[in-house]
Amino acid sequence: MAVGIAALALILLMLAAYRGMSVILMAPLLAMLAVFLTDPAAVPTAFSGLFMNKVATFLKLYFPVFLLGALFGKLVEISGFSRAIVTAVIGFVGAGRAIPAIMIVTALLTYGGVSVFVAVFAVYPFAAEMFRRADIPKRLVPATIGLGALTFTMDALPGTPQIQNVIPASFFGTTAWAAPVLGMIGSVVIAAAGLVYLNWRRRAMAAAGEGYGAPETLVNEPDRQEEAVTVHPLVALLPLLVVGLGNLALTLLIPRITGGAEEVSIWLAGLPEPVTAKVTQQAALWAVEGALLMGIATILIFAFPVVARRFAEGSKAAVGGALLAGMNTAVEYGFGGVIAALPGFLVVKDALKAVPNPLINEAITVTTLAGITGSASGGLSIALAAMADQFVAAGDAAGIPREVLHRVASMASGGMDSLPHNGAVITLLAVTGLTHRQAYKDIFALTLIKTMTVFVVIAVYYLTGLV
Repeated sequence: MAVGIAALALILLMLAAYRGMSVILMAPLLAMLAVFLTDPAAVPTAFSGLFMNKVATFLKLYFPVFLLGALFGKLVEISGFSRAIVTAVIGFVGAGRAIPAIMIVTALLTYGGVSVFVAVFAVYPFAAEMFRRADIPKRLVPATIGLGALTFTMDALPGTPQIQNVIPASFFGTTAWAAPVLGMIGSVVIAAAGLVYLNWRRRAMAAAGEGYGAPETLVNEPDRQEEAVTVHPLVALLPLLVVGLGNLALTLLIPRITGGAEEVSIWLAGLPEPVTAKVTQQAALWAVEGALLMGIATILIFAFPVVARRFAEGSKAAVGGALLAGMNTAVEYGFGGVIAALPGFLVVKDALKAVPNPLINEAITVTTLAGITGSASGGLSIALAAMADQFVAAGDAAGIPREVLHRVASMASGGMDSLPHNGAVITLLAVTGLTHRQAYKDIFALTLIKTMTVFVVIAVYYLTGLV
């Protein structure tokens, strides 16, 4: 019964998301339905003390990233930088290679440390323009951006700074570069299979007579400016490079500036007591926010006259997009927190311990919990907090290096997490102006590819011993 309640809430939320209903409305309603069916008296406290607390925590941490990311993406668009880059890329690789080009641009950003959510805002103007010029269906834009941002650069490529690759290090005593050979193999498999699938879909859609977009898909379209490109592509690329390199530099500098302290405090004259921030929790966010501010400043330096004419209108659109994307993701985070607290979730977690093979047990456990919570980092954190010692003991007994445990856990977190209720998926669709019904099919295909690749990597390890 307990498992059924959690499963019912999860299935209903996925159906609601797929049918285009507002997740901001449905996530709290369905989370409270699950609590009501478990313990009716707990609903008020669960809503205010658990669901809303999770929502507020998420927004407090991440809304500035959403806001700055949306503004950065909008300024890249209205400054003409996106048009300049697209023109240069089309001239270099050809209009027919828009899909791999957008995948590469997105992958470079996320591997450089730019948040997945920021990458969506930054790349969408490029993707929309390239796909429109090449007459590739807009419905493939979310999956193409997702292939670059939500798959191999998120958790497979060794050294990636994304949180899904950082979390296992604290449990297994490893580094972000754990199991580099297996990570590279997994990355190549995902990228190659994803590109084959997307190009097959493109050809099938073209054969059916589908071009860039039917009227119902042309929502949140970047401005179509047909005047000649006046910005040099190297200048247009500069803000992206500044964001990537600035993020890396600030990531290294912030711990030095704070003297390696875990917390920093300030006590201003008007405060009754000091205000404290945890550096370990905030440093990565401060680095991304600072890097985005530097990227925005770079755009203003090189294109101030153009941006100034349209800044008021463009910034309003950016704020609206950030609010929608941030709230969509925050309520998903709150929903996952409620489901993780229900008895049914504990039953599922305990049942997963019965899988005998250490690596398969770890992969299934992590990807299942990520799918239930709708969050790669959330499912990974829950799984490792509860079972890391068990994974380590079983791995040590079988002679499996902890680096392999790290890579398998990290990659598995980015498998079934991208179900319809996943916050990144909802954000991706909201930014591109598409619905689940229009574009989720291709995202789900990448989800299956990503999930199967984890088991390919496990097989490669057992067959070759490569790490």
